[in-house]
Amino acid sequence: MTNNIAKMIDHTLLKPEATKSQIQSLCEEAREYSFASVCVNPTWVKYAADLLQGSDVKVCTVIGFPLGATTPETKAFETKNAIENGAEEVDMVINIGALKSGDLELVEQDILAVTNAAKGKAITKVIIETCLLTDEEKIRACELAVKAGTDYVKTSTGFSTGGATVEDIALMRKTVGPNIGVKASGGVRSPEDAQQMIEAGATRIGASSGVKIVQGLTSDSDY
Repeated sequence: MTNNIAKMIDHTLLKPEATKSQIQSLCEEAREYSFASVCVNPTWVKYAADLLQGSDVKVCTVIGFPLGATTPETKAFETKNAIENGAEEVDMVINIGALKSGDLELVEQDILAVTNAAKGKAITKVIIETCLLTDEEKIRACELAVKAGTDYVKTSTGFSTGGATVEDIALMRKTVGPNIGVKASGGVRSPEDAQQMIEAGATRIGASSGVKIVQGLTSDSDY
């Protein structure tokens, strides 16, 4: 089970103060434990891609992170740039304010900007930031993400007021159906946390605590 969980973990370091040596350690751990990917800020994508060359570990990065409040055009450029630098997975933050304003057309265009830029080149994951949404808004965001052609919907950035919950994962899985991935991120700190998310429907786990999770330990990390 531990090995299976490792293959579902995006080994994550998105703190603004992350150093080059910390990114190097992240990539070394990802190789050692065969994590699905490392998830790093765009500035580190090329470095991580170079370090992970020849391994099965993908490089994942974040787009419009962590607020989601940049324009669709900016997110499209960020996506293309990240892919050129070696990203194989991109996790974009939706325009949360537009969703809460009822501007669903803008939310869809926002997601489409990224899915179109990544099409055929990188997996896309759409972060809806569940802690800021009502259940109705979570459903709407997931529906728009699926309509725009995403590969995954994702709960959280880990930088807002809360992270993944079992209830949100179950709701997202019910909304997107069986063929779209669901990523739980934010607050997954132990093997038990990870297992609960998987049982609720998660197919990917975003965590800075990946090593401790596969070692059967609990982390005090926030992400």
